Amino acid sequence: MASPSKISVMIVDDSSTARRILTDIVNRGQNMEVTSTAQDPFQAVAELKRNTPDVMILDVEMPRMDGITFLKKLMIQHPMPVIMCSSHTEEGSRASVECLENGAIDIIAKPRAATKEVMHELEMRIHDVIRSAAIARFRSRSGSMISSRPDHRPPPAPITPRAKLSPDEVLPPLRSGVAQAPITPSKIIAIGASTGGTDAIKVFLDAMPANSPGVVIVQHMPEGFTASFASRLDSSSPMKVREARNGDVVENGVALVAPGSHHMMLRRSGNRYTVEVRDGPLVSRHRPSVDILFRSVAQSAGKNAVGVIMTGMGDDGATCMKELRDSGAFTIAQDRESCVVFGMPNEAIKHGGVCETLPLDKISARVLAKITR
Repeated sequence: MASPSKISVMIVDDSSTARRILTDIVNRGQNMEVTSTAQDPFQAVAELKRNTPDVMILDVEMPRMDGITFLKKLMIQHPMPVIMCSSHTEEGSRASVECLENGAIDIIAKPRAATKEVMHELEMRIHDVIRSAAIARFRSRSGSMISSRPDHRPPPAPITPRAKLSPDEVLPPLRSGVAQAPITPSKIIAIGASTGGTDAIKVFLDAMPANSPGVVIVQHMPEGFTASFASRLDSSSPMKVREARNGDVVENGVALVAPGSHHMMLRRSGNRYTVEVRDGPLVSRHRPSVDILFRSVAQSAGKNAVGVIMTGMGDDGATCMKELRDSGAFTIAQDRESCVVFGMPNEAIKHGGVCETLPLDKISARVLAKITR
């Protein structure tokens, strides 16, 4: 049994090596510990009868029952916060995104041999995702909203400032008195999201017309998964949605999703906008970072932009949403009741960067009203 002050985690994975590595990573996290493991869903069910963890880490690809099938059953019979763990393969990433649509809170990449820096970033992401899942509000298969941690459980430990670099490390702020180039007539919509954002972004884009102004999106997601995420969005949205490539033109009817593990910035090129996709350090603990996207939109589009910050833990986007608003852009935050985690929107509100706070199902209409004016 976990200490009441710690987040208890169950790991379900058919690989004993993966279970051991994940257990070591979780146990190094502040105020969290692995309290049970299982080699397949059948063993997991038996473990759940003895002890219900705060969070489950579930492998996508298992021989006796795959993760998607088990997740669907779990969210009906025993709804709880589930984090999917998958390889970077096309099949694994596609299945992981499908799991998000079936109730999973987030995705982590399966640990593999890598440099010390890459492993450090992976470990930090796993800890952050567990903390997010432990306080998330999520929707069961019946449609009801559930809060992950009962009121009698203490909240997770706050995120430490380790590796929390500012946007200045990648994109310096404009110097005072330096005039911007003339703004193009084109309108831009910029969206930032984290935990719960995959569903929120889908709701937003599904309500946008096919000829909508161009959309640029940062969704915190590991490398190798954003292409599948964009493809799933493309299948339901009237707009064309795809993973961004360096130099892509931002045009009407197209939404570009920042690739995992790369920052994305809006650039002005003559009378049009393009995106720059590049490497760089973690900013506000993330790469891609919402702060980097919002600062670049403030610098390149200003009053021709609408910025939206959605559900997610932490404060990525809060600092530069204020810059976005100060540049003349209209800014919107998703409201507490419709958020899975009301962290990023709340921080943006505290920083004074939000013009309006709206429920998720009202954001698209409000954006269109502002952008087409």
